Amino acid sequence: MKPVFSKPPSSGGRLVFLGGLALALILLGARLESMAPLRTQLSVVAAPFYWLADVPSRLSAQFSGVFSSRSDLLEENRALRAESLILNAKLQKYIELSTENVRLRELMNSAERVKDTVVVAEVVGVASDPNRHMLVVDKGSRDNAFVGQPVIDAKGLLGQIVGVGVYHSRVLLITDSAHAIPVRISRNGLRAVAEGSGRIDELSVAHVAATTDIQVGDLLVSSGLGDRFPSGYPVGEVTRVAIDPGKPFAEINARPLAELDRSRNVLLVFSDKIAVE
Repeated sequence: MKPVFSKPPSSGGRLVFLGGLALALILLGARLESMAPLRTQLSVVAAPFYWLADVPSRLSAQFSGVFSSRSDLLEENRALRAESLILNAKLQKYIELSTENVRLRELMNSAERVKDTVVVAEVVGVASDPNRHMLVVDKGSRDNAFVGQPVIDAKGLLGQIVGVGVYHSRVLLITDSAHAIPVRISRNGLRAVAEGSGRIDELSVAHVAATTDIQVGDLLVSSGLGDRFPSGYPVGEVTRVAIDPGKPFAEINARPLAELDRSRNVLLVFSDKIAVE
């Protein structure tokens, strides 16, 4: 009769028994050729367990590759963005150099048309007062610059020097409200005076009779009267002619041809009278 209270077999004993059995089966499987078919069948049964056991390793490798690839891509993107910024900066510099080269060629072509001596000067400053149209150039008394000296650019008459220092000079532009220049209409030779309007893009042609033959599009050139400015140099183009029957003079506006707000290099003219070919 089986006792009511019996002690269960020791777990350690079962572990030893199963371990010995497994070892015996391993030895038998390795020694007996008849066990080969059984090993083949058992390998088929064990394959899913091997696959499941390898899942964590494969997942770990896959996620590691994903994170590594993402980190590499982020680093590569940062490097490419930095390189793109550098290349864009260089491109802008090349564009500016190319544009400046074109301006200098135009200026040299303008200098070739002038028979007397000219010196290239660079604009290094502008007037801080918005009501004054003045530039500062890098030529002064050591370069023989003088008050009243005409200043031109590649497109036309820019202004005149009104102040000379040792290393710099101040240039009053033709659009300044305190400036006036004798001009003539290139089409018919009629004389007038072009005054600064205080606007950088506009001249006012004063005291022109309402019956004067002047039209929109007419070219105004310096007349040379007063021996201050060279004769025949482009000053502006007429953009507006308004005639009021009740007024003796017409209201005439012109656009300066010189690039007053863009010229970086200008020419100082060293002659009282300049002939333009």
